[in-house]
Amino acid sequence: MRLMRNSTLRQLKVFEAVARHLNYTRAAEELYLTQPAISMQIKQVEENVGLPLFEHLGKRIHLTAAGRELLALCRDIFGKFAEFEMSVADMKGMKKGQLRLAVITTAEYFAPRLIGPFCQHYPGVDVSLQVINRESVLQRLADNLDDLYILGQPPENLEVHSQPFLENPLVVVAPRDHALAKKKCIALKRLAGEPFLMREPGSGTRMAAQRLFDEHGIKLNIRMELGSNEAIKQAIAGGLGVSVLSRHTLALEGERGPLTILDVQHFPIQRHWYLVYPAGKQLSVVARTFCDYLLAEGRRISRK
Repeated sequence: MRLMRNSTLRQLKVFEAVARHLNYTRAAEELYLTQPAISMQIKQVEENVGLPLFEHLGKRIHLTAAGRELLALCRDIFGKFAEFEMSVADMKGMKKGQLRLAVITTAEYFAPRLIGPFCQHYPGVDVSLQVINRESVLQRLADNLDDLYILGQPPENLEVHSQPFLENPLVVVAPRDHALAKKKCIALKRLAGEPFLMREPGSGTRMAAQRLFDEHGIKLNIRMELGSNEAIKQAIAGGLGVSVLSRHTLALEGERGPLTILDVQHFPIQRHWYLVYPAGKQLSVVARTFCDYLLAEGRRISRK
């Protein structure tokens, strides 16, 4: 193929960076090149392909059909090189390479504390961590952009391998001075009169909570939808309402903090965190090592 004969790996890396950012300037900054140098390399690759790889619409650029095909090829090529380097390192008795993780926002409360000891044990591993909402994680999973994914609920519309590794109880959270704060065994229907703060539609936490209330015929008074757990915690502290959150979101809250967990019937909702990757995916040496580590850590934490 003329493309592979005439295009260097360096040129393909330049193309991949531009295609990923859809921005010449950001690609130039990432690769420590000038923008004219980036443009020259892209022009050379397009000449080798014989078709335009990008189309310019106003001030924005978009991949053409040929560009999308080449991007998929580049990811496959660079992935194979990374796997080879990791396999060679493993043969030498070392763990080296890159680990790409994508986790939903709630996992930010525990994932870094699990990743830290792993990185200390394997200093040759570079970890890239994407903390994004569930919808974005599922899109990255569908596009196979990362090695592993952490979700509170595996997707039903994608063929994946999933393994629970850590408990993820959902609890009702309120301001510490709330009228129900010192009550025991609060009836679920009592929450119907409370202003409720909810995550955005599609959130795993919201789906699990909504399912429980629907099963008991309880219609919530949703006062506000917020896009992050931190925003919900601040809104609760400000007296705007109550919410259902993962207990992990309260990991750093002290006993005298502004939030408390209400003792409500049918709570906590018992759930798990899942380690997920596409079905049939061949994990790298580093990804397999991290899987084993995470499962072992989950068992250790559960025994506490």
